[in-house]
Amino acid sequence: MSVGRRSRANAAGRLSVLVGVLSVPTFVGVWELIARSRIVNAVLFPPPSTVAVAVLDWIHSGQFFGDLSASLFRVTAGFLIGATGGIVLGVLTGEFRLVSSLLSPLFHILRPIPPIAFVPIVILWFGLSEAGKLFLVVWGVFFTVWLATHIGVRKVDRGLIRAALMLGTPRRQMLSEIVLLGALPYIVVGLRTAVSISFYTLVAAELAGAFAGIVYRIEIAQQNMQTGQVMGGLAALGLLSFVADRSFAAIAERAVWWR
Repeated sequence: MSVGRRSRANAAGRLSVLVGVLSVPTFVGVWELIARSRIVNAVLFPPPSTVAVAVLDWIHSGQFFGDLSASLFRVTAGFLIGATGGIVLGVLTGEFRLVSSLLSPLFHILRPIPPIAFVPIVILWFGLSEAGKLFLVVWGVFFTVWLATHIGVRKVDRGLIRAALMLGTPRRQMLSEIVLLGALPYIVVGLRTAVSISFYTLVAAELAGAFAGIVYRIEIAQQNMQTGQVMGGLAALGLLSFVADRSFAAIAERAVWWR
């Protein structure tokens, strides 16, 4: 009986892998057929072949790698700054009641404000500098990581903390070796969520007056009715976000193995 169940499970697993492998080519094929069937306007909804040509032209023009590096810099720098601040303040608000009383109400009021709502005032504050774009990415990342860290610290077993203090463990060592490690699974979930959010906020950041970047190039292509390049830019943005998410998940799986 167990052999039969194992066989069915293996067959289901192989079918799942096959479906996963074929899903993207099937989607692209259906998209090509619909776009060329004249059911929709091919100018507004170009087929994948047209999008591929637009992306190759983008690469050959030499603009693609400049746009890619600009966007990756904004995402990476904004993520690192926002995540660092979120973890530090999350530990403080989660562990110290006075700090939580001081900062948590303010953070909960500010957290629901979407970064794109800040675009007009960021342009006034920072002009067209990179600081404004980093501010928007940091804003989106910070609150996600802060909330995950705050909750994770609150979930740490208080008995372990009391035992460590009774044994004379220094406060700083207790925070790093007990509180932070105990909250790490929650922090990792927050960081992974923030990876995707950093790409969402990149859209707002590059709409705040950029001169290079994937979203900037999408906006220019839209103004010139270059729909193929618009779709190509969206595909590039989605692929980058996917690779970043999977890479982070693989690293986290090894780093936080006890989850």
